[in-house]
Amino acid sequence: MLDRMASKDPQAPHLARLASLIADETRAACLLALLDGRAWTAGELARHAGVAASTLSEHLGKLVAGGLLTEERQGRHRYVRLADARVAQLVEDLAAQVGPRADQRPRNLRESSAGSAMARGRTCYDHLAGRLGIAVTDALTSRGLLRQDTGFALTDAGVRWFGTTGISLDRSGRRPLARACLDWTERRPHLAGVSGAALCRHALEAGWCVRIGSERAVKVTSSGERALWELLGVEARVLR
Repeated sequence: MLDRMASKDPQAPHLARLASLIADETRAACLLALLDGRAWTAGELARHAGVAASTLSEHLGKLVAGGLLTEERQGRHRYVRLADARVAQLVEDLAAQVGPRADQRPRNLRESSAGSAMARGRTCYDHLAGRLGIAVTDALTSRGLLRQDTGFALTDAGVRWFGTTGISLDRSGRRPLARACLDWTERRPHLAGVSGAALCRHALEAGWCVRIGSERAVKVTSSGERALWELLGVEARVLR
């Protein structure tokens, strides 16, 4: 018995603590909301999760202490966001494992519209997801700008494409240039990493996409449809 106890993996307690942080419906709702990459106030998250502000504050304290969230204060407001891209990847990967369920029908027209918008196009922390993310990923791949056969990797032509398109790639950090992220609605990988984040940021700044609603959904604008067709051959019909 003592030998078995001594040989326990030292990572096991840390993994158990991390799992316990996420294994709460209110905290899970907060983490999913923060996948939009923006900072939320505690009040906004409380309303989103449907709990009292005092209850939400306790949950946020645990998530911050556990390293999943970072916080900052501006005046009387407390803002929180996901700690980094690794946390976002963890949350998105877990979400991809559980849904959406076939029996999980929207309860009303508002939920149906919101679900359709999220499936059509959304941000996944700092990159594009949904049908929009998949369409862009497929277009990059079919044009030889992205390889998927041995994991996601930009080709030399892909790196040049980003440069000529005016999308800057920050290659100074340890984050991979390209990474596959399993899309929880399409059940296929979309582009993440430095290049995915740069493309999403450019799409929003250039007005190719605009955020809609209070969650992560984005809509491709008419100028975005033209740009994606001219640059990548993405047909407008797949974006609607």
